[in-house]
Amino acid sequence: MAPSPLCIGVVAPLTGRLAPLGAPLSYVLRALAPHLAHVRNGGRRHEVTVAVRDSRSEPGAARQAVRDLADEDGAHIVLTMAGTRVLPAVADACEEAGVPCVSTTFPWQAYVHARGAGPAHRFRWTYHFAWGLDDIARVFAGMWEQITPRADVGCLWNDDLQGRLLRHERYGFEAALSGRGHTLTDLGAYHEPATDLRAQAARLREHGADLVTSASTAADLALFHRQAREAGLRPRLITCSRWLTYPHTQSSPAPDVHAELGDARVATLVYWSPVHPYRSSLDGSTCAELAHAYEEDTGDSWLQPLGLAHALLETAHHALATAADPADRASVADAVARARLDTIAGPLDWTAGPTPNIALLPLVGGQWHPEPAGPRLAVVNNTDRPEVPLTGDLIPAR
Repeated sequence: MAPSPLCIGVVAPLTGRLAPLGAPLSYVLRALAPHLAHVRNGGRRHEVTVAVRDSRSEPGAARQAVRDLADEDGAHIVLTMAGTRVLPAVADACEEAGVPCVSTTFPWQAYVHARGAGPAHRFRWTYHFAWGLDDIARVFAGMWEQITPRADVGCLWNDDLQGRLLRHERYGFEAALSGRGHTLTDLGAYHEPATDLRAQAARLREHGADLVTSASTAADLALFHRQAREAGLRPRLITCSRWLTYPHTQSSPAPDVHAELGDARVATLVYWSPVHPYRSSLDGSTCAELAHAYEEDTGDSWLQPLGLAHALLETAHHALATAADPADRASVADAVARARLDTIAGPLDWTAGPTPNIALLPLVGGQWHPEPAGPRLAVVNNTDRPEVPLTGDLIPAR
């Protein structure tokens, strides 16, 4: 008797403000469809279906998507990525429904705290792979130190969860960089989307900081950059995470944020790129091959989440292939908890921490270099991941 089919559920932002980040996930679902059609577990071949539900980029719709996947589609594992409010909503809904969930794309401290838990909390059903705020701080500091050994840095952080965590006495930048000799000045919390950041620019002038770090949206950073320039300020380098890790700007109110920020020489974190030296455990493709195929098939530039989306599917396949009973959700969750596998995003190990339910991805530093064909994200600092080759020099703003 043939075993019953298995189901991989996916909650993706197919519509709404996060839709550009849903595109890589939709792409790898199509590209890997032949490799996801079945899985072998204990010598038995199981047919696999993939069910995709739209989060509509909203937490409420995301929670309903999980309920539909659990009750109507019978998902044995759920995958998701993107959205500082949407992703935790998916994870919480999976925890409530007793469905294994694997997610990625933002710092693990934000993943834990957005769900009202502390770092030592152990979730039963939900797992995440990413980097930490401390990893971002170290990578950014490494780039500051390429300009000056002791940096004076103005911190442009919002008043939301991310900003509060960046200021946190235990998890924030100050704690992560203690002893490195840098001076961090909080320029003042602001609400997103920002309408006026001249007060923050004035604080930058007052404290004499010549570098800026942020986790703002691209549009808010562009506003700050414009108002700082109007005040005669020219930071030597801006380091920014979140939206500035992506080349596209269609989700921003600004018509061309990268063009506006071109002379700012924005540097950012890099968690995946075509030059990362890893291969898919599903089809053997390299990072370069995946990025090239995406650009050829879609006509769009590769995005960093592309590699993480691919690794999500590798993780789901691995969990179904190694679970004691792939038709039992508890067995699948246990398989994720003990998973150690090499993916196109790099090695993932849920047994190593840094905290329960988390597998860690190291980071490298990148900088957007203006080019005729559009901005290029060059790898300019690989201290924490020396196997990733450098593809450019860090260039301070003039």
